[in-house]
Amino acid sequence: MLIDTYGRVATDLRVSLTDRCNLRCTYCMPEEGLQWLAKPDLLTDDEIVRLIRIAVTELGVTEVRFTGGEPLLRPGLVGIVERCAALAPRPQMSLTTNGIGLSRTASALRDAGLDRVNVSLDTLRPEVFQALTRRKRHDDVLRGLDAARTAGLTPVKVNAVLMPGLNDDEAPDLLAWAVENDYELRFIEQMPLDAQHGWKRDGMITAGDILTSLRTRFTLTAEDEGERGSAPAERWLVDGGPARVGVIASVTRPFCRACDRTRLTADGQVRTCLFAREESDLRGALRSGAPDEEIARLWRLAMWGKKAGSGLDDPSFLQPDRPMSAIGG
Repeated sequence: MLIDTYGRVATDLRVSLTDRCNLRCTYCMPEEGLQWLAKPDLLTDDEIVRLIRIAVTELGVTEVRFTGGEPLLRPGLVGIVERCAALAPRPQMSLTTNGIGLSRTASALRDAGLDRVNVSLDTLRPEVFQALTRRKRHDDVLRGLDAARTAGLTPVKVNAVLMPGLNDDEAPDLLAWAVENDYELRFIEQMPLDAQHGWKRDGMITAGDILTSLRTRFTLTAEDEGERGSAPAERWLVDGGPARVGVIASVTRPFCRACDRTRLTADGQVRTCLFAREESDLRGALRSGAPDEEIARLWRLAMWGKKAGSGLDDPSFLQPDRPMSAIGG
């Protein structure tokens, strides 16, 4: 069991498979990209599967989310999913992706055992997509979403970040489109995880702003609090349901008290929180020949030291040195 001093138990593992990405989203990294991790620093496929096996069979993890960077850039992704699907007990497995390339891989991922996907899409307007991501790949993302739904990687969740002056007027249009296409839309407040450290609290689009905008067109009914559990998104029924919309208010309404996550970076570091400034090395133990029991002990020790909250409300808050692409979303 991965328990901390506040009694929280981590059962949800986020695994970053690479720090590389084929987009350059303005809220994540600079236009020129970043200095990527060297290949020898990355966990191998065998090392990833071993760590997930330890987490599932010895530490009580029941859900695994593959992230990046962009996880579809990982050559061995389908094989990793297939091997993890064979674990007993079998974890629920999902993938967070920008959707580029998903049209080619959705069926293979489903056949390998992936349960569902989260796809990032911040706008319905191709020109705004290009401004936000610095790439002309809007149609590729739409095709990827359709392929995921067709393959049965459902519910297909769409993650959207609203940015001032770019897409802050699109919340109602995005929701209408998601309802029409049977996608579950989730808005995420912009978080201080950009490589440029240019995030500013003043001027960011808040959960309150998003809900006010949505209510100009839709009737939103709050889901019962008991249905949320440890999920990060507050959810509302749209016009009485069954469609739902979620808002992840990491900045203005943090949900740290119910957090059930542990995170593994692409280079084998345990992170207790997206906003943590400390990491615990498992790669070194793996490569020095440590047995499973020792790996599990180190992982438990890392999670025992998890802080009460993200610290975003503290005036002295400092962004993590590593950007979101390295941490894994």
